[in-house]
Amino acid sequence: MNLVFNFLARLSTAVQILVFLPLTLATLSTRAFLLLSLLLSIHSLLHGTCLMLWPGSRFLPFLQLPMHSFLLLVTFNVFASPWCIAAADLWGKMLALSAPLYLILEGVSSLLVVQKAGHLGRELVAEGEGYQLALLVGTAITYVSSAWWIVASYPAAASSPLASTLLGAAICSFFFLSSIGFVLRKTNVIESSGMALFIAYQIWLCSLGSDQMSVSSTTSSYVPLTWGGHFQALFNFIAHTLPKPLLFSLLYRLSILHLASRILPTIGADSFDDTYGVDDTWEDRPTSALTRLLLTYRQAIFVTVYSHLLLLDPSSQVWSRWMLIIFTLVIWAVELLVGSEDDVGKRLD
Repeated sequence: MNLVFNFLARLSTAVQILVFLPLTLATLSTRAFLLLSLLLSIHSLLHGTCLMLWPGSRFLPFLQLPMHSFLLLVTFNVFASPWCIAAADLWGKMLALSAPLYLILEGVSSLLVVQKAGHLGRELVAEGEGYQLALLVGTAITYVSSAWWIVASYPAAASSPLASTLLGAAICSFFFLSSIGFVLRKTNVIESSGMALFIAYQIWLCSLGSDQMSVSSTTSSYVPLTWGGHFQALFNFIAHTLPKPLLFSLLYRLSILHLASRILPTIGADSFDDTYGVDDTWEDRPTSALTRLLLTYRQAIFVTVYSHLLLLDPSSQVWSRWMLIIFTLVIWAVELLVGSEDDVGKRLD
């Protein structure tokens, strides 16, 4: 029962953050949004510190539930004060400077999830021929879908000679790395198809970069302080103003970071009890100090990543996406080189 209540408390926290940040951006101003993001980040850091100091506490997830609404009301009332404006501007600069870090996290997390999927697929293949056939069909569909996605995105993605060169280099590198991995028995078709899908997704985002407007440039004017008016503005903002590719990007990045946080505790461990979470004891958890910090402060990471994505200027992110593709392929190449023969996926365990 405690696990159910803790899950509901964490779900409520995530929903409040997901709603309150775009609500503020849609109805007040970018500075008000940055102020709320800063307050939520500070609160998340304090909450994570409390979890680390009192790991066995069952009440901390519930005690933080009213804080998000309280911080939203505080933002609505004080966002125009000079010190709040200065703090919001400083926080906005910090988010902008940390953009490469978020892209690196996305690339590493994507590779981590793809390799874990390859390892799980390898285990399923050993269970019987039925699983093997299903996985082969699934990977074939993934390859074909990725190829179609790249071809459909090519005219817009290859908008300049340099972009065309990067696209060709990325595809050739993928084919060479996949072939090398197959020959050396250091990868499988599941991992390779997952990387193909990741590259296709990034190329698709690059193809949309020059056609989308920044979310922060489309915010509405100030709305009277009534909950109905604010949530109506939020609905209109999401339905008509917020670019749909940004919604997919938000969902993908948050999901991939969450999945990676679940995979990290299995690194270097033979077994791991999935029922453990950041609100449970760390005494028997086979993780490093870095993994413990990442999982403990993942709510703060969630807030900052979400805030950064809502402020993205898609046209300025095109070249960063190309760098992300190159970085991920380089990391994949290193993984293939350091892995032992016929040890697909075990580099993660």
